[in-house]
Amino acid sequence: MNMTGATEDPEPDKPNHMDYGRVDCEVAKYTSEILIHISEDENKRLKKLIDGRVLIIMVITYFIQALDKGTLAFTSIMGIQKETHLEGNQYSWLTTCIYLAILVIEYPTNWLIQRAPIAKYLGLNICIWSVVLSMHALCHNFEGLVIARTLLGIFEAACQPIFVVLSSMWYKRDEQAGVVIYWYMMNGAQQIAGGLLAYCFTLLKSGPLKSWQAIFVAYACFSFLWGVFILLWMPDSPMRAKCFSEADKKLMVERVRSNQTGMQNRKFRIEHVKDAFTDVQMYCYCLIAICTTLPTSGLGAFANIIITGFDFTVLQTQLLAMILGFYIIVVLLSSHYLVKKYNQNILVMTYRSLAQ
Repeated sequence: MNMTGATEDPEPDKPNHMDYGRVDCEVAKYTSEILIHISEDENKRLKKLIDGRVLIIMVITYFIQALDKGTLAFTSIMGIQKETHLEGNQYSWLTTCIYLAILVIEYPTNWLIQRAPIAKYLGLNICIWSVVLSMHALCHNFEGLVIARTLLGIFEAACQPIFVVLSSMWYKRDEQAGVVIYWYMMNGAQQIAGGLLAYCFTLLKSGPLKSWQAIFVAYACFSFLWGVFILLWMPDSPMRAKCFSEADKKLMVERVRSNQTGMQNRKFRIEHVKDAFTDVQMYCYCLIAICTTLPTSGLGAFANIIITGFDFTVLQTQLLAMILGFYIIVVLLSSHYLVKKYNQNILVMTYRSLAQ
């Protein structure tokens, strides 16, 4: 194979344990039976190409998704509760219903992710959830908001699992932690940018829309345009990436072979389900996820209301809420640094849990 920076494996007699009968037919077209050695310089060049086409999309998309989901928290002190006549625990149900929708729809959307063109499916979901987000501005009661929030959860549910698949599809195992950190820390970035943007919208004192309605409409318009951009720009996989040469596509497939996790597989295998349910680590990861998201999810929804309760102005509240965003980014970046330096995943996960 004549490719710059790529040669056949220096150990040609080394056995290749890949079972080609289980490899997706589309992946098999770009997979060589002979292991290809990719030089460090070539690997950096390929990663730079992928970052410019895939990572930047994941980072911005996750920022938009987090921003859209967090609109309720920002508008909670902008008059939405009064205008929609929310009483008692109705506001808390608006937060709960979106996660209930995600919980119910998670399996069907993961099933579709394995079978649909992944970038097209992501772009379509973004376009649909942007329309749903704009519908929030039309709601004038609790029932309407519940329907809108539930639909938002249904279509936003595809975002995070798609990014997990994309991270493993395009990146080597030792690169994946950093990639996930980059897009996941957009939770903190949206807390910072969202607070500033929300304050700007509170300055709207006239016009056909109230300030809380304008924020939903503005975010929805931007999200819709971004969804269309993804449909046109983002490749579904290395094999379908028309933006890369055939030689580069083969090398991109080759560089992730060592992951031994596969790139895509549209066939359901019951043995994978059995392995998952008998893996003790899977239950530990679930417990860690539950313990770390319980406090942060509740705080994110009620942070502005709590801060306002201490007699802070709207501007002061939005600025104080931004501190949480900076804190999230610092914790995530320091966690990534500690993992790379000491290679102690469990200890770093414990540190993250305590920090949160």
